[in-house]
Amino acid sequence: MRWLVDGMNVIGTRPDAWWRDRHAAMVRLVDMLERWAAVSGADVTVIFEQPPRPPIRSTVITVGHAPKPRRDSADDEIIRVLIADPEPGAVRVVTSDHFLADRAYAAGAMVEPAAAFRDLIES
Repeated sequence: MRWLVDGMNVIGTRPDAWWRDRHAAMVRLVDMLERWAAVSGADVTVIFEQPPRPPIRSTVITVGHAPKPRRDSADDEIIRVLIADPEPGAVRVVTSDHFLADRAYAAGAMVEPAAAFRDLIES
């Protein structure tokens, strides 16, 4: 199973004042994803709406971002990556954005709600 994660959507599932330091929230999410992927063996790509500054690197998961920051740019990048996948039916898109979920289903992927996924990676 390959996972395409709407990063800010997952971060936004907890009202833990992440908006005060977006970069730190992104680093925490990548750390959680790395630990979960290392244990589960999952192939994980997280997409953010803009490049993290400073960059966040990982040897366990893929950290990506939209080419240009703007509203819904991460959603568009997730769909671009999904459509480019040779087996979109083997991909699970993590989001609670209904429009992105509809686009992912239309491309052949499965969808996991962001809050349920966060519960999974935190357990």
